[in-house]
Amino acid sequence: MDLTAHIRAVPDFPKPGILFRDITPLLAEPAAFAAAIDQLATPWLAGEIDAVAAVEARGFLFAAPLALRLGVGLIPVRKPGKLPAETVSYSYDLEYGSDTLEMHRGIIKDAARALVIDDVLATGGTAEACVKLLESSGATVAGCAFLVELEGLGGRDRLGDHRVETVLTY
Repeated sequence: MDLTAHIRAVPDFPKPGILFRDITPLLAEPAAFAAAIDQLATPWLAGEIDAVAAVEARGFLFAAPLALRLGVGLIPVRKPGKLPAETVSYSYDLEYGSDTLEMHRGIIKDAARALVIDDVLATGGTAEACVKLLESSGATVAGCAFLVELEGLGGRDRLGDHRVETVLTY
C-alpha cells in the first residue's frame, strides 16, 4: 500500500514557509493505519525489544498498536505534570526555549531494551531527549522508529549511533 497517498501536505502551517505533513488522513483509513503499524513493526520483529517508549502525544497513536504487535509493554513519555506517580525527568533545549520529558520512576527495568517511537522525526530534539531519559533510567535503547522522517533537518544525526527506522521519508 502506498502510504504517501494518505499523508496530506499542508503549506504554511504552523507558519509561513513550513510544509506540514499531516498524518490524520492515514489515521482515518483503517487499512492505511494497519499497514503503517505493520511497516513500523517489521524491522523489530526479530529483535529483543522489551518495551516501546512513546513520545507524547502523536507517538502514543502508533506506540500502542506497535507494542501489541511486538508483544511488549508500553512506556508513556509525557510532558511534566501528566503522570500520577513519582517520575524521572530529562530537560532539554529547543530552538526557542526548553522543555522536559517525564516517565514513571521504575517503570522500565535496568538493561531493558526500549524502542522509542514517534510519528515524525524532524530536528530530533524530542527523540534525543527521550533516548537520554531512558538511558539515564538504566534502559538500553535498541533504536528509534518513526512513521515519517523529514530529511535535511538533522534529526537522524541527533540520535547518534542509535538505529533509526522510518516508513516514509520527505
